[in-house]
Amino acid sequence: MRHIIAILLQNEAGALTRVTGLISARGYNIESLSVAPTNDPTVSRVTLVTTGSDAVIAQINAQLLKLVDVVAVEDMTGGDTLARELLLIKVQLAPEQVALVAASVRSAGGRVLSSNPLSYIVELAGTEHEIGEFIARLGASGEILEVVRSGVLGMARGNPRIQVIK
Repeated sequence: MRHIIAILLQNEAGALTRVTGLISARGYNIESLSVAPTNDPTVSRVTLVTTGSDAVIAQINAQLLKLVDVVAVEDMTGGDTLARELLLIKVQLAPEQVALVAASVRSAGGRVLSSNPLSYIVELAGTEHEIGEFIARLGASGEILEVVRSGVLGMARGNPRIQVIK
């Protein structure tokens, strides 16, 4: 089963290496990994996506909590979680395709960042499925030159939240 795991981690050199090392040492692939500081500059939030049984992921999460740099861990799989990716995509378009693509971008909720037909750049946030479909639609309108995806970011709806326990 696919799992989205949120980790609060001390923002120190080597901390992320220890987290990824623990997961890869157990033979699991990290499908996506997003890391950025939180509102507390000493703590970073890691959103990690991997695949494994519920029991194995629970064991990995327990082992993550034993790492000195790890402050909190939450498996957000199966709960009421919002999960999104950010996409930047660059396509080369024929001039007659620009208006059609611009309309498609707007209807998908995206933004055109650069409208030069030779390197038309679009930004879009959405689910992995929405991003995949959008890439396919854009590929049918022009030549895809470059794709950059952020990987999954996730947050639980409502009051529950991952937090530092002091």
